[in-house]
Amino acid sequence: MAAGAWTFTNAGRTSLLNGDFDLDTDSFRIALFLSTSDLGAASTAYSSVSNEVATDYGYTQNDKAVTLALSGTTTVTVDESTNPSWTASGGDIVARFAAIYKVSGNVLCYCLLDSSPADVTAANGSTLTITQHASGLFSLA
Repeated sequence: MAAGAWTFTNAGRTSLLNGDFDLDTDSFRIALFLSTSDLGAASTAYSSVSNEVATDYGYTQNDKAVTLALSGTTTVTVDESTNPSWTASGGDIVARFAAIYKVSGNVLCYCLLDSSPADVTAANGSTLTITQHASGLFSLA
């Protein structure tokens, strides 16, 4: 299974260009969403996106902080400092999408966890890890 590329939401792109997001100092989180979610390019506030994975089996909503790191000068690459992960406990964690969002704010970007697209399942006792591409989440040139 291969994850899809990270895609900006329309509001995320606008917020970034307007300076509403400070990628290296704002607080960001990552969330998992079901196949029935309305997460997509038109998504705005994290709180308005439907069908996040329920708090259960090792996943907790609004709980996984991510630190975005910037590198480069002419081309600036944005990446996560660590790969977020969840260990399933007492049942399976099933998700289709992941989204990075500013705490109490808009969704910056999202991706399919399997580009088929298909659900990704972390079976009880196993770990779901979102490993970032070697070239980062995205680059700005």
